[in-house]
Amino acid sequence: MIEGIMIGLGTALTLQNLLFVMMGCLVGTFIGMLPGLGPMSAIALMIPIAASLDPSAGIILMAAVYYGAIFGGSTSSILINAPGVASTVATSFDGYPMAKQGKAGKALAIAAYSSFSGGVIAALFLLVAAPFLASVSLSFQSTDYFALMVLGLVAVSAFAGKGDMIKALLMTVIGLMLSTVGTDQTQGVPRFTLGIIDLIDGISFLLLVMATFALSEALMAILRPKGDADRKKEKEASENLGSMKVSRAEVREMAPVIGRSSVLGFLIGVLPGAGATIASFLAYGTEQRIAGPKKGAEFGKGSIRGLSAPETANNAAATGSFVPLLTLGIPGSGTTAIMLGALIGYGIQPGPRLYVDQPEIFWSVIVSMWIGNIILLVLNLPLIPYIAKVLAIPSRFLLPLILFFSLIGVYFVSFNTFDIQLMVIFAVAAVILRVLDFPMAPMILGFILGGMMEENLRRALLINNGSWSFLWERPLTVTILAIAAACLLLPFLTGWLRRVKDRAYEKTSSSGD
Repeated sequence: MIEGIMIGLGTALTLQNLLFVMMGCLVGTFIGMLPGLGPMSAIALMIPIAASLDPSAGIILMAAVYYGAIFGGSTSSILINAPGVASTVATSFDGYPMAKQGKAGKALAIAAYSSFSGGVIAALFLLVAAPFLASVSLSFQSTDYFALMVLGLVAVSAFAGKGDMIKALLMTVIGLMLSTVGTDQTQGVPRFTLGIIDLIDGISFLLLVMATFALSEALMAILRPKGDADRKKEKEASENLGSMKVSRAEVREMAPVIGRSSVLGFLIGVLPGAGATIASFLAYGTEQRIAGPKKGAEFGKGSIRGLSAPETANNAAATGSFVPLLTLGIPGSGTTAIMLGALIGYGIQPGPRLYVDQPEIFWSVIVSMWIGNIILLVLNLPLIPYIAKVLAIPSRFLLPLILFFSLIGVYFVSFNTFDIQLMVIFAVAAVILRVLDFPMAPMILGFILGGMMEENLRRALLINNGSWSFLWERPLTVTILAIAAACLLLPFLTGWLRRVKDRAYEKTSSSGD
């Protein structure tokens, strides 16, 4: 391993490759900041450039663009509640409330520190444990992935307020239903399209998330005009937008969250098909459970833990996704699938022998991740006060801009006016649901996991000849499902225990009187 690290340092620290890391980080960060564009778009734009470079430089460039886009994707989520990338949806839950409280600079700084920490810690894990974790990830079967998706969906309990568990579960079911619209991937038959040709390819994630978050937020602001007191608060908040100081107490609060979320994010990223989105949601839900009743109640209202956890986890998962790519030749996501195509285009076959036959590629990518995360932090921190000034733009200008970027961002993906019409319908429905206090996050989670869940369930049933016995035959599947059941029942159990305790206290008080 020491020899491999030296080879990686020798390759990654050349002037040319350092420039490519810096270029990739810059391009990725700015593309990630734009709602509607993400890592896949960023890497796709880099392929023509990477094709003209040698393999090591090309892969280093694309890897830098990848984690740069994940790093930058939090900006639009925090500032305008427009998470253009699935992995930054959870970031908006507490990042946007912090920005509205006049802490945009601090929110961006916390996101930057968390992203940096998650990326660096995960790169260390990647360095030490890549070959071992590759063999572990191979032991996961469709049944285990199905159980993992169930666990991910159970995380909706983290997004439900007190007494709103049923609402959160209902929204999850709506998300699962929306994910079934389009062509059945197994049978090739259109379903739930209502005879509309434009729905044959299904509903776009970007369309749904921009409608339910950015567009509905803008419509809510229009429907609920600010009074004089609100305008005064907004003006006072805008004066502190550039402040990004994180106190020692806040650092102490973040440190254990970053440690736990880095491990969780990396392990989820290692599993092919799981990815940064599931990692961010699971980290958010896990931290809310660990936080306890008092700190847990702050989640969704500008919690430091609620912002730090998903930002750490999604960057750690992005790094972890290189384990199956480099050691097994299995892409863990659409983004790494593009990178796999680039590797094959170079005539390189990723797999167990890559770090033996071509160590300069394997180790240089890992070493460049450390360098890239340092560059990202150095580049982004000085820009935060200026980026945060976006919120200082008066609402009468900012709201039309949000509407414009939301609509144009979706239109530029498909160039189809039907998507704009559908987006407006979803936005209006989202406004009605938000007025009725239905949470949007469970629906998005259900939509994201729906397709993967269905695919793994079908595969598991096919392997078991249509029998559901797979749910209890594999120890790993049973363990994951047991954890999911415990997470689902815990809120009800704690509520019941609290009521029993209150009754006992009342009896004691009455007998004392």
